[in-house]
Amino acid sequence: MYQPRTLQDGPELQRRAGNIKAVLFDWDGVFNDGWKGLDGGSPFSEVGSMGVNMLRFALWLRNGSNPPAAVLTGQVNPLAEKFVQRERFNAIYMGYINKPDAFTDFLGAHALKPDEVAFFFDDAIDLPVARRCGLRVLIGRRGGERFTEHVVARGDADIVTACSGGENGLREGTEAVISLLGNFADVFDQRAAYSETYQRYLRDRNATVPAVGNGAR
Repeated sequence: MYQPRTLQDGPELQRRAGNIKAVLFDWDGVFNDGWKGLDGGSPFSEVGSMGVNMLRFALWLRNGSNPPAAVLTGQVNPLAEKFVQRERFNAIYMGYINKPDAFTDFLGAHALKPDEVAFFFDDAIDLPVARRCGLRVLIGRRGGERFTEHVVARGDADIVTACSGGENGLREGTEAVISLLGNFADVFDQRAAYSETYQRYLRDRNATVPAVGNGAR
């Protein structure tokens, strides 16, 4: 059975999760295995998409408001932008080679503190942001074990997934965080029933108009 690797004790992880108000995602290597097409696009899995949606619902239930959500990627990616539009994220930041610039914009746009953000990431370009966030989920992969150990040794991740981005590691990571929030069964049962509570969340989420930032311009 796949199990995420947790790097803090249970109470500390629960404390960090309880402080989370927003979610931030790298794209390549998180929503997919990192391969790209000639147009610069790379896809996503509906399995990961559902996990992200359930995490947002879990935070909505816990905090009573729609959690700000964004994708932060170093590349310009039309498929990532389509996903953000479809799922009604608050923003996508594309083409940001220096990701802290976009992270600062994200915090300011939503009056957030860094420790109120959960970040899902996979590689070196993400570390300056991960070091500032309150809950850091590293999407693991074979062939990157030395990097993973480097991140762990530096204390730059709180959870490491057993699966890679191409093996639904994002779903694994989101489920781990939902479990820490303590409402896993309620979240998935309400979605399965398409409850009125879930429908209210969906209306709230879908009222969001995503912003598109392009650091490559």
